[in-house]
Amino acid sequence: MNLPFDVRFERRSEDNPWWLPVATALGSVVVAFVISGIILKLTGGQPLVVGKFFWQATFGSWPTFSDTIVKATPLILVGLACAVAFKMKLWNIGAEGQFYMGAFFASLVVLVPIVPMDSPKVVILGSMMIMGMIGGALWGFFPGFLKAKFNVNEIITTLMLNYVAILWNNFWIFDKWSDAGFQMTPMFDKKAWLPRLADYAHQYKAFSGITLHLGVLIGFVAAIVVWWIFQRSRWGYEIKLIGDNPEAARYAGLNITRNIVLVMMFSGALAGLAGMSEVSGVVHRLQERISPGYGFTGIIVAWLAKLNPFAVIVVSILFGALIVAGREIQPSGLAQLLQGIILFMVISSDVLLRYKIRIVRVKPLTA
Repeated sequence: MNLPFDVRFERRSEDNPWWLPVATALGSVVVAFVISGIILKLTGGQPLVVGKFFWQATFGSWPTFSDTIVKATPLILVGLACAVAFKMKLWNIGAEGQFYMGAFFASLVVLVPIVPMDSPKVVILGSMMIMGMIGGALWGFFPGFLKAKFNVNEIITTLMLNYVAILWNNFWIFDKWSDAGFQMTPMFDKKAWLPRLADYAHQYKAFSGITLHLGVLIGFVAAIVVWWIFQRSRWGYEIKLIGDNPEAARYAGLNITRNIVLVMMFSGALAGLAGMSEVSGVVHRLQERISPGYGFTGIIVAWLAKLNPFAVIVVSILFGALIVAGREIQPSGLAQLLQGIILFMVISSDVLLRYKIRIVRVKPLTA
C-alpha cells in the first residue's frame, strides 16, 4: 500500500523557540517512564504499584524528601561541572575522577591535618572547600592542558583519569589511612562535618530525621555563579563563542588555549566541591565507593537540563530520587534501567532541536 503522505526532516534555519528545549527534555523523561513501565509490565511487574512506591520513597514525607535532596546535592555540583565544559564543546567525561580527587584533597585538611582541629568550624570547613576545589581543578588541568597544547582528545584523557583517581584514593584508604584494616579512614572530627538540620532537632523537633546538610546551599550558590558567568560575564560570552565557532573566536583575538585550560579547571573545581560535600556532609570520612557514579550521572543531568544551571537543580532532584528509590524498588536494576532510557531519549530528542518534522501529502490513497 502506498501511503498518501511523506515524512520529511528539514534542518531548522531559525533559532528554536524558548519552549522547545524544555518540551523535549520533559517529553524525554515522560517517554522514558512510559517505556520503563511497559518493560516492567512485560516482565510481570506492576508499574502503578512501583510508581506509587517510588513517590512514597522519595517525596512522600519530609525525611524521604530530605534524603532525595541529599543525593541530589553532589549531582547539582557535578551537573554544573559538566555544563560548564559542555558549553565550550569540551567533553569532560572525568567528573567522577575529579569528584574523588576533591574528596581526597578535602580529607587532607583533617587527616594530615592541614588545619589544626581546634580551629573554628568555619575555618576547617572553608579550608576543606578550598582544598576540594583545588583537587578537582588539578584533575581538570591535566586533560585541559593536553587538549590546549597538543589537541589530545579530552574524552580519552578525562575517562582514563577517572580510574587513576579512584585507585589513588584506594591506595591511601586501604593502606596509609585505613581504620583498623577496613576500607575507610577514621571518622572525621565533628568540626569537619557540614551542619545538618537533624543536628538541631533538640531545639526544633520538626528537624528530627531531616538529613539535609549545608552542601545543598553550596550547590544553589554554585548554580547562581554559573548562571551569572554564562549570562552576565565577558568570560561566559567567550566560552559560548569558542564553543559555537572557534575560528571566529580566534579571529576576534580570544586566547583559546588559556580558555580551554581555565574551563576544564573550573569544571573540575565544581566536581571537586561535590566530593568535598559528600565526605563532609554525608559519610564523614574518606572511603571506597563514595560515589555511586555521580560523575557519569552528572553528564545525563547536564544534557537533560540543556546546560541551564537552574534546570540542573531540578533534574538533579529527579536523579537523586532515582538513586534513593533504587535502594528500595524491586527489581533492583529498575532505577539504572530508567536512567539509561532517559539518556537514550534525551539524545534522541535532540533531533527535534535540529530538524523540523513535516508530513507532506504526496498523492491520494491507492490500494
